[in-house]
Amino acid sequence: METSKPATITVETIVHAPVEKVWTYWTEPKHITQWNNASDEWHTPYAENDLKAGGKFVSRMEAKDGSFGFDFGGVYDEVTLNESISYTMADGRKVNISFIRQDNDTRIVEKFDAEETNTIEMQQAGWQAILDNFKRYAEAAQAE
Repeated sequence: METSKPATITVETIVHAPVEKVWTYWTEPKHITQWNNASDEWHTPYAENDLKAGGKFVSRMEAKDGSFGFDFGGVYDEVTLNESISYTMADGRKVNISFIRQDNDTRIVEKFDAEETNTIEMQQAGWQAILDNFKRYAEAAQAE
């Protein structure tokens, strides 16, 4: 039986910070725990990141009220410093993230395979909310 290729969802933003800073905020666990949530009701109390091809990462995402939580993780397929990250999630779906230098700003384009439980719109909204939260965090950290 042949399985169809999952839909690809794209989210993106422009962060008003240089790509080197954006890369650091995106990849270091001490920063990941500060921005990796879609809403104020959620947080990431723990993150680890072995940023290299074949390296693993995991972020513990939990509702602040303790009602629900899960580990989001995977294995890196390819990492190009300050340019791109590709990984495979634990469920086999693929993610590609591009960091595009635009003068002193960074455009982030994140493409990922959709899962089959939630609607495309819901998945796109959730990933965009996390990306928007990253933008706020990175721009605030850059201003310090």
